[in-house]
Amino acid sequence: MLSTPKISVIMGIYNCASTLQEALDSLYAQTFKDFEIIMCDDGSEDETYVLAYENQKHYPNIKLLKNAHNMGLNQTLNNCLAVAKGEYIARMDGDDLCDETRFEKQVKFLDSHPEYAIVSCAMIQFDEKGEFSRTNLRVGEPTKEAFVSGPPFCHAPCMVRKEAYDAVNGYTVDRRLLRVEDYHLWMKMFAKGYRGWNMGEYLYYMRDDRNATRRRTFKSRLNGMYACRLAYQTLHFSTIGFLKCYILTFIKGILPTFLYEYFHKK
Repeated sequence: MLSTPKISVIMGIYNCASTLQEALDSLYAQTFKDFEIIMCDDGSEDETYVLAYENQKHYPNIKLLKNAHNMGLNQTLNNCLAVAKGEYIARMDGDDLCDETRFEKQVKFLDSHPEYAIVSCAMIQFDEKGEFSRTNLRVGEPTKEAFVSGPPFCHAPCMVRKEAYDAVNGYTVDRRLLRVEDYHLWMKMFAKGYRGWNMGEYLYYMRDDRNATRRRTFKSRLNGMYACRLAYQTLHFSTIGFLKCYILTFIKGILPTFLYEYFHKK
């Protein structure tokens, strides 16, 4: 691997000891090999850090960081960005999986399309019973109106030019933006004139089990409403769009867990 890798993979890891090795193995299997992996443990209470450390001992392209206490994904990813050296920044979560061609195809896209700073792709959602859904992602370049329905790009499978991250000072560290850090990130990049593209290929597998559902708290929905208001004020999309975004986010927050799971998987 070159001293300055093409890609820096940033991973905030937290209590994912049971899934982290499988996630890392899907990175080791990538057909494109010029990357470093930067993991930052966010105060895990299980063996996540120990497992990450064991991998670091065997793979020279791994950098391992550790927060003194739980700080949230926003700050944790910024800690990873602070030491990233790659031209491109790829996201990855410690409980998900990548198709082996993900990096190869995303690098090829960014190399051949300098007008775009962001590329993401569709995701296959799975749980302990296997695949249950595929994201309904509109292929192509999203407009600012896409923010009405949610984040215009899937966060976990994205690859972004580091210069775009640097231009917006990474993720905004604010308790009101926890679990909506990606929505706010894309808003900042759009405001700076950065453009992106959604690939139609399913190159990422997102684990979406009961544990993931439990992380979708009412507080996170309130955060989503706050982020929606910020996007409206910054990007100036339609008032009707803003009201739709606000109401849909609120409804998702008050749905009982069993109803949310039902509609989500349907």
